[in-house]
Amino acid sequence: MSSPPFPESNLTHQILARAREGGYAVGAFNIYSALNLQAIIQAAEANNSPAIIQLFPWSLHFHGPHFISYAVSAAHSASVPIAVHLDHCTLPSDAELALSLPVTFDSIMVDGEVEYVKDIVEKAAKRGVTVEAELDRIAGGEEGLPPPEKVDDGKMTDPKEAAEFVKKTGVHFLAPGFGNVHGGYPMGGPEGCWDLERLGEIRNMVPEEVEMVLHGTTPAGDELIKEVVKSGVRKINMNGMVRKGYVNAMRENVGASEMKWQQEAVRAYAEDVGRVMREVLGSAGKA
Repeated sequence: MSSPPFPESNLTHQILARAREGGYAVGAFNIYSALNLQAIIQAAEANNSPAIIQLFPWSLHFHGPHFISYAVSAAHSASVPIAVHLDHCTLPSDAELALSLPVTFDSIMVDGEVEYVKDIVEKAAKRGVTVEAELDRIAGGEEGLPPPEKVDDGKMTDPKEAAEFVKKTGVHFLAPGFGNVHGGYPMGGPEGCWDLERLGEIRNMVPEEVEMVLHGTTPAGDELIKEVVKSGVRKINMNGMVRKGYVNAMRENVGASEMKWQQEAVRAYAEDVGRVMREVLGSAGKA
């Protein structure tokens, strides 16, 4: 039996398309080490949930190509569907490097103007890689962005512009700006900043097969994220909000043997990730 054509053959696309059909969302969890990788895989398998593992371009340079190959191999060897994604590829050289690896990502995210994004989409398709893009600047302090004084520091996405951007670039996944912020939020937090009506309008204007992505979940509460899922967002990026237990476990066990603190840190991280799979995203039992 022949494999389906691109992008249906792509793992990230498959995971998110199934989430759309099932009315749930999939967590995309940033990792910085093999311990993080192990925790996400453990949580996904224990909860029979799909997942997406994300790395920043930093890992391309700090860990090198062999770690990327290891991460992809480990994720794809899991008993549940787990895709590997490159997050926030702001430099063209990083996107080119990612697409040149012997074992590459399932999907990558690029930040940039229409022509650049379109060029990467075309190049990525030749490797079977799908592409996410962030339309307009989502403000915040993640990855070198200064923390905002107000949400207006990041432009809100216009629904009509979103539809045009998708049409011109051919991106598979879209991360809109609707008051969400990378890193710390200004006063009022996500509950006071997110414009869910705008998000719904963007979802209605963009073709159904282009999945929506939420950036800036920390420190949003469970109920607010559930509302975003109801609005049709299928990929939920989670970093700080699921790492507190992991960080605390490392601090509490730093004087113990190396095996003990690693085991405790992985256990804590897997527990927090498993909780959001079950209680927030609705992805548990959907693998």
